[in-house]
Amino acid sequence: MTTFTSTLPEELLLKLNSVSKRLSLPKNKIIEKALQIYLDQLNRAEYVQSYKQAALDTELMEMAEEGMEDYLKQLNA
Repeated sequence: MTTFTSTLPEELLLKLNSVSKRLSLPKNKIIEKALQIYLDQLNRAEYVQSYKQAALDTELMEMAEEGMEDYLKQLNA
């Protein structure tokens, strides 16, 4: 594991200390979990955005529809 040093706003640090004591968890574990959740949410948001953009691409939609027609033909064969 690598050591990372950072600064936090005083108010955020006070909240972190409070949660750490209440949950009896080290602050670094809370930060690690929160960062992982945040990064996962960013990844999901990028994924959703890519699908929204794909839905607007008529050429891509036509290719997908053609692919589904071929797939259905194979299923019915």
